[in-house]
Amino acid sequence: MNPQKKRIAIVDDHTMMRDGLQRLVNSAPDISCCWTASNTQDALALLEKDKPDLLSVDISLPGRNGLELTKDALALYPEIAVLVISMHDESFYAQRVLKAGAKGYVMKDADSATLLLAIRTVLGGGHYVSPDMSTRIMDAFSGKQVPRAVDGVQSLSDREFEVFQLISEGKSTQQIAETLTISVKTVEVHRAHIREKLKLEDGTAVLRFAVRWAESRKLGTNED
Repeated sequence: MNPQKKRIAIVDDHTMMRDGLQRLVNSAPDISCCWTASNTQDALALLEKDKPDLLSVDISLPGRNGLELTKDALALYPEIAVLVISMHDESFYAQRVLKAGAKGYVMKDADSATLLLAIRTVLGGGHYVSPDMSTRIMDAFSGKQVPRAVDGVQSLSDREFEVFQLISEGKSTQQIAETLTISVKTVEVHRAHIREKLKLEDGTAVLRFAVRWAESRKLGTNED
């Protein structure tokens, strides 16, 4: 291995995505993959033994999710750069990811050139989000965009927000449990907490709210 190459660690529970990203990284002349993991527990154990320059993290991981891994990793090793590469819509998660301490967010359907640009930007000390998301964030800071009303969603924990996002896609409790590799009972507990925090009367009201909220985010509106 070229000692001048920056070292990338990849955490993703999907084998094809993990292997594909590893091949992409290893094909570049200036970076290389030092290890991969499929869950937070394994990733933290590997970090203790071998700290990379950049940690690539998926959001949806079994057990503790990618946002929780980001916080844990940076609490232990603040010098590591974190880039989130996820299938989830950037408009839902980018600001949460940056708040957790990650330096960038890129969606899995991005092309190879965009993925490499995101990796190199973060390795260079910068932040990376898509041009559209960058514009939204800058507009919010500059006052061109009216801040969204506090609708309770901001009070959800990272795992509750992940469940909420899956509810907005119309997934059932069983499907959410399978997607997140958690028990149905755990999903039901999260749904109850979501309902309480959003002050909604029942599961149907949660679904309606989640769908409307997701649509407003995609449209870039300020509706709740």
